[in-house]
Amino acid sequence: MSIAHIQATPELVGYIRSVSHREPEYLARLRAETALDQWGRMRITPEVGHLLGLLAAAVGARRTIEVGVFTGYSSISVARALPEDGRIVACDVSEKWTSVARRYWRESGLEHKIDLRLAPALSTLDALLAGGEAGRFDFAFIDADKVNYAAYYDRVFELLRPGGLIAVDNTLWYGRVMDPAATDEETMALKAFNRKLADDVRVRLCVLPVGDGVTLAWKR
Repeated sequence: MSIAHIQATPELVGYIRSVSHREPEYLARLRAETALDQWGRMRITPEVGHLLGLLAAAVGARRTIEVGVFTGYSSISVARALPEDGRIVACDVSEKWTSVARRYWRESGLEHKIDLRLAPALSTLDALLAGGEAGRFDFAFIDADKVNYAAYYDRVFELLRPGGLIAVDNTLWYGRVMDPAATDEETMALKAFNRKLADDVRVRLCVLPVGDGVTLAWKR
């Protein structure tokens, strides 16, 4: 029995990918194209993409929310797991990055499942709540500006039905969340966010050391 996490060396990551479900060719190309961007480090790993799709399928998701689209890898990963009538409300503010996402959504044949809202995510989420959408979503993925994580979480929580699931990326933040000397705004926001969720009795919580840290919150 192990009491520690195994180190994910490049060799081990290669092995994991060799025995996991294959990444579609178009997703591999999207990942490679995104890596060329100066902000390419913001992309999720294939393992996180597989996890998101598996979780969406496991909760029987039909209506989902994505806060932070970037170039579309995560939205494709979730859309592939949704039924034909499933939908993602995808929130982002970048025309540049989401134009890449749109190309791959079309190529994958999943564009009809993704409702892109180019506006500040808080405005989109507040509009959904004002429109009577509380409790009508099954799954959500948050991967946007870290300073607003707590505000995104609060809105998404209200939009999710009981038994719905929220996945949040970058919650380990390269290990900086455990560094007392790391006091920049983003790190401090993530430290506070992690504590907020740890104290939230409305959810069952799990923090996974996958990618840069993925937190799962299941709404009771």
